[in-house]
Amino acid sequence: MKKILLIEDNRDVRENTAEILELANYTVVTAENGKIGVELAQKENPDLIICDIMMPVLDGYGVLHLLSKNPELSAIPLIFLSAKSERADVRRGMDMGADDYITKPFEESELLNAVESRLRKAEFLRKEISSSSEGMRELLSLAKSFEELKSLPDNYDTSHFKKKENVYREGQRVNFLLLVVEGKVKTFKTSEDGKELITGIYTKGEFIGYSYILGDMQTLQESCEALENAEVCFIPKNDFMQLVTANTSVAKKFISMLAKNTLEREEQLLKLAYNSLRKRIADGLLEVYSKFKVKQEDKPAIQFSREDLAQVVGTATESLIRTLSDFKHEKLIEIKEGKISILEEEKLRNLAN
Repeated sequence: MKKILLIEDNRDVRENTAEILELANYTVVTAENGKIGVELAQKENPDLIICDIMMPVLDGYGVLHLLSKNPELSAIPLIFLSAKSERADVRRGMDMGADDYITKPFEESELLNAVESRLRKAEFLRKEISSSSEGMRELLSLAKSFEELKSLPDNYDTSHFKKKENVYREGQRVNFLLLVVEGKVKTFKTSEDGKELITGIYTKGEFIGYSYILGDMQTLQESCEALENAEVCFIPKNDFMQLVTANTSVAKKFISMLAKNTLEREEQLLKLAYNSLRKRIADGLLEVYSKFKVKQEDKPAIQFSREDLAQVVGTATESLIRTLSDFKHEKLIEIKEGKISILEEEKLRNLAN
């Protein structure tokens, strides 16, 4: 049962409002002024706070200010309840961080709808959503509970691609955000002399293409190809923009799902720019190992073409093969039937760092 802290100096309003909330199956804790309200918030840790503005000892603005300074209480949604209905008063409360503003006198349904909406928003922000096709469906379902996102579809189409089949080509218009549902794909750029540089390796639950949409780019600057049989979900550009612009709560949740991809891409580019060849190959091996390892004679191993691995680290295939031979001689790796097993992961990781 959700707990609500009601801070209201008028006894009749306090008791009537508490009764409405209790009849709706909420546990209600009451306080007659702001000072007592802040003390009860620290003690009771409520799920939501309803607070009058004009009160003795400490007014509603003071309550909101003190709550915002406490890391344990700042995330609790707060609804202002006040007879002050001027636009400037409402704006001040919202600018300070209040989640909603109800003017007195109010209808019972208005109060309960506001409480339900804010509790749902708080639950949404707390909920962990995985970066996967299941997580995407869950995000869509939760997002549609907000009025401004009700028009979003419940699901999106997926397409299947065979190994080495193009998912998209450089120069195509930016129309979709992609989510890898199954399998693995690579993105790559081709130089004028025909050489390829892999810019990313993506596996189940990873997004592709959001930087183009957020950067308002009209055409794709790289190509994408399946490294193995893969299934990819296509999220229309307009729906993606609606998710990240229509509601700040949904935007924060969706962006957190994308952040992991962004950090990995930035780190990869920095290593390409500054690391030695041995470090780049060690890092490339570990990256591919984390996403592609399979069991071979009870040892994790990777089967990844030397050409693709060379494109991951940005070097010639011949240079890659020579460095892999050095690693094998140093007993860092083992190569058997084309598959690479990492024997000394910690040493390789130290070399990569």
